[in-house]
Amino acid sequence: MRTILITGPGGSGRTTVAAATALTSAREGTRTLVLSADRTDTLGSILGTPTGATPAQVSANLTAWRPDATAGFRDDLAGFQDRASNVLNLLGASRLDPEEVTPLPGAEELTLLRALRDAALSERHELLVVDLPPTPQALALLSLPEELRRYLRRLLPAERQAAAGLRPVLGRLAGVPMPSEWLYETAARWDTELGAVEAVLADRHRVVRLVAEPGPAGSDAVRSATVALALRGLRPDTLVANRVVSEDWPPGLVAQQRKSLEEWQETYDVRTLPHLGHDPRGTDDLDALQVPGVNATTSTVEWPVADQLAEDGVLVWHIPLHGAVREELDLIRRGDELVVTAGQFRRIVPLPSVLRRCTVAGAALRDGELRIRFAPDPDLWPRTP
Repeated sequence: MRTILITGPGGSGRTTVAAATALTSAREGTRTLVLSADRTDTLGSILGTPTGATPAQVSANLTAWRPDATAGFRDDLAGFQDRASNVLNLLGASRLDPEEVTPLPGAEELTLLRALRDAALSERHELLVVDLPPTPQALALLSLPEELRRYLRRLLPAERQAAAGLRPVLGRLAGVPMPSEWLYETAARWDTELGAVEAVLADRHRVVRLVAEPGPAGSDAVRSATVALALRGLRPDTLVANRVVSEDWPPGLVAQQRKSLEEWQETYDVRTLPHLGHDPRGTDDLDALQVPGVNATTSTVEWPVADQLAEDGVLVWHIPLHGAVREELDLIRRGDELVVTAGQFRRIVPLPSVLRRCTVAGAALRDGELRIRFAPDPDLWPRTP
């Protein structure tokens, strides 16, 4: 199953583009699921079919699903209370009833990730179109499984589970209670679930598509999104310029959009969608947009390590960061990890195994690519006889 992730700044029409993309694919004979996490049924209003917690059949080959974050959060909390009942009873805590539970901030994102995993594992569809939140939240969503798994590994390392039988003894010796078995079991279950989501998001055949309205605000949002995606090893396959006006619109607006389109076309594969003069509603309007179909491209960008030991005595890690600014770039080596910061975005990435036995010898940003030089550490690098 292929996955296409669609995002853009708030108000750019990303949900409309997601719905139109799914409809186009379905009419080409591809079994398609369009997935959204909006609390309000914007997706259903656009498609002309109400959507909700149960997948709804929109047309032949097209299914729409808007999972219920509230129900998912209630189920998770109920399960947690059941597993932690002994601790809660010891503390004298009152259990929460399902009727008084409301989802916390971020519940929609977690529900969307779970639905994304379930849809991929079901194998009922050939294409999954995901209507992601606005770009900043979408990029945080894409990084969430990786970050949470990293936190779990640091806080509750899996190797400590081997000492399960020794925990009561260790607790008496240390004078403090040791984590109980259910905590490690919960952490292991979370790690498994997050790993499944991460595998879907990291699939080499996934596609990320940006939607923006031409103009100064849209250009700023596209530039920021491009840097953030690059930190994730991604680049948009297509930049969809939405609500492009015709020549009979006010000249100032026409000129403003044209300027942005010319700038975008220098870097991106730009596809323009017309302004219909009204908000698209129903399949006829979606057909009129003529959105681009899903091609065989991928948004995955490789970060290769070049061997220049013979020439310069270093290994060079090439990290494409189109749109990054040198003054806003920062690197920190932390053990076997590298902390890369580009503007407001940051990612902690594990070093390739060959670079873990090296020291950082310098870095430079050239032509939209970060090149980090690593020199072999004599104390760790194998010596040639």
